[in-house]
Amino acid sequence: MPSLYDRYPFLMRYFQNGLAHDNEAGRISHCILFFGSDLPAQYELALEVARLLNCKEGGAQDCECLNCRWIRENKHPAVRTVSRVDYKPVDDKTKTVISVRQTQEIKNDLMVTSDYHRVIIFCDKDDDGNIRGINYRVFQEEAANSLLKTFEEPPSNTTFIFLTKDKTDMISTIVSRSQCFFVPAQPEENRDYSLVSELMDGYTARGKNELWAFKDRLLEIIKENGFDPTMSQVENYLNSLLKSNYLNGQLRQKLLHDLKAVSLAKREAELEIQTPSVIENLTFALFEV
Repeated sequence: MPSLYDRYPFLMRYFQNGLAHDNEAGRISHCILFFGSDLPAQYELALEVARLLNCKEGGAQDCECLNCRWIRENKHPAVRTVSRVDYKPVDDKTKTVISVRQTQEIKNDLMVTSDYHRVIIFCDKDDDGNIRGINYRVFQEEAANSLLKTFEEPPSNTTFIFLTKDKTDMISTIVSRSQCFFVPAQPEENRDYSLVSELMDGYTARGKNELWAFKDRLLEIIKENGFDPTMSQVENYLNSLLKSNYLNGQLRQKLLHDLKAVSLAKREAELEIQTPSVIENLTFALFEV
């Protein structure tokens, strides 16, 4: 499998620059939130951020210092995973949530000074131990609120990372305190967007007077090729555009908005809403009507 630096060059450049030891102006927030459907990739990114924060040899990709080896093996004493099954006090019998007892344990541990940069990764896991996105059902308000002051004013050399499918799955008080990064899924299937490239090229600069022509052409493509293949290619196009423009903040927000609109269109189709209505709603969202 290609490395993180090949799969997410835009994110890795950002973190390398922001976490550079000699780059005081480019510090990364002490609360980071990754969101998107590829949770294993998010967890891998979280560990890489932890490695960059703890490497004593400049953060080279192939560094073999003790800290880097420990983190790659997920054995570093200062890099902890918190889920409904990890980081549990021995007397904590809860199995479905991150409990208040766990958050108290976190606060107690953070009171002890450390020579390392501590990184605490919040996620969920299924019964087989696979990484899943945290949400407000797993990390409920009482437990989250008990850590809000810690999130706002953490001890020195401490970073919190949250992994979730969608920002709306998280309590808003955590989202507002976090620096948020979309992690696009990179499935093995074809990432082609040739069916929609002519239609989509330059769509962000088009006026609302072109909305109906855009909608009609998209419906024609769907009629010729099917709804799911067409929507997949629209997503591929948007993800490709996002990848090449991630550091353009205004365009990035527009593309993230449009990717969510495509996801909503797919859910509406699953609910058997008529395709013309689904595409009309999607077109209005893309043109921000």
